[in-house]
Amino acid sequence: MSSPSLTASRVVVLAGGISHERDISLKSGRQVADALTAHGIAVELRDPDASLLPSLMADPPDVVWPALHGASGEDGALRGLLEFLGLPYVGSPAHATRLAWDKPTAKSLVERAGVPTPHSITLTRDAFRELGAESVLAVMGQELPPPLAVKPAQGGSAQGVSLVSSDEELRRAMVLAYTYCDVALVEQRIIGTEICIGIIDTGDGPVALPAVEIEPKSGVYGFEARYNAGETTFYAPARVDAATVDRATAVALDAHRALGLRHLSRIDLMIDGAGTPWFLEASVMPGLTETSTLALALEAAGHDVGWVYAELAHAALRDAARTV
Repeated sequence: MSSPSLTASRVVVLAGGISHERDISLKSGRQVADALTAHGIAVELRDPDASLLPSLMADPPDVVWPALHGASGEDGALRGLLEFLGLPYVGSPAHATRLAWDKPTAKSLVERAGVPTPHSITLTRDAFRELGAESVLAVMGQELPPPLAVKPAQGGSAQGVSLVSSDEELRRAMVLAYTYCDVALVEQRIIGTEICIGIIDTGDGPVALPAVEIEPKSGVYGFEARYNAGETTFYAPARVDAATVDRATAVALDAHRALGLRHLSRIDLMIDGAGTPWFLEASVMPGLTETSTLALALEAAGHDVGWVYAELAHAALRDAARTV
């Protein structure tokens, strides 16, 4: 990773917000703030509210780190405002964030780039209701028989996600997904090994971290399995043969580039029985708690988490200087 020619000495870390993932964001933000502080960077940790933008305008920091999960940090709106203010920030640019945040759009873009992703259909709540649930489900069943995964088109931490093995389960899954978003993504479920690959770019181009294998005790890597201790076993590096890891790494990097992501991302993949890695989704601001997969991957790679976070802050400042 590159040595910074410009260094950030003061960083505002944003954590909390009003999304369903507020608590996770607060934990991520605290981890980032502590890591940056340990590396000599002055940090202000704050919850975004109505006073945020006036404060940033009155006393601009070197860098903003939006450690926000869910819509408040990952739909591109906040990042667009930071760009209007000319403030450097850690993470993907606003336009790329908007693309990655919408799962059907992200799938279309990576598929166009040659990345395999499960066959799927996207359905609005209005279409599901107006065309008749029974008729819609009957048509879907011809092309997308169970097993399926149903998820809100936007959102994170697997909230509103269901794994479906029957038509009756599919009906319930659609209703659940629509409680989180007006658009649902229904995709063929790939049976195999779930992994994620974190990607870091501090200025020398995107670098893939060791793959992390995810083994939830319940068999479903849902919200509880992600954040309740003991519910999931993580293997870093993944217990997958080297050739398969190489293929998965190439897919993750291709997806990262196809979506135009920057600084850091997490690419979620499923590896089927033939060893083919399938793109599921991308996170533009992955969880950064001490038990998050990105932290596990950094440790497996032998990196000091605090040093990497400091490098990312410096990279954000350098990137902004290049665009001036």
